[in-house]
Amino acid sequence: MEVTRATSGINLCQRKYTLDLLQETGLLGTKPSAIPMDPNVKLFRKCGELLKDPTKYRRLVGKLIDLTHTRPNISFSVGHLSQFLANPTDTHYQAALRVVKYLKNAPRKGLFFSSQNCPKVT
Repeated sequence: MEVTRATSGINLCQRKYTLDLLQETGLLGTKPSAIPMDPNVKLFRKCGELLKDPTKYRRLVGKLIDLTHTRPNISFSVGHLSQFLANPTDTHYQAALRVVKYLKNAPRKGLFFSSQNCPKVT
């Protein structure tokens, strides 16, 4: 977690963690997504083919859960994806990668605690 202090307040973000996640998934050079989940894709338990190695999905969702501490804007998407940890499919994995692409838009985003006592998400 990175903490930046200024006279206007304190900013908490996980920029390096986000960039490392983009590097690890191979999405550092891809086009970012404007929204974390595609509203036209409906995820359910038996959509797509089961992943041969569910560990990569579980690891990715676990890292996304860690990011929700400073990025509450992805909490709904990550919570929805975490419902499929037992039997993830390729469709679930693609949806998780979309969240990572969304994070690429602004890896420095996080929580800002104003010195005026008005916390807000930046």
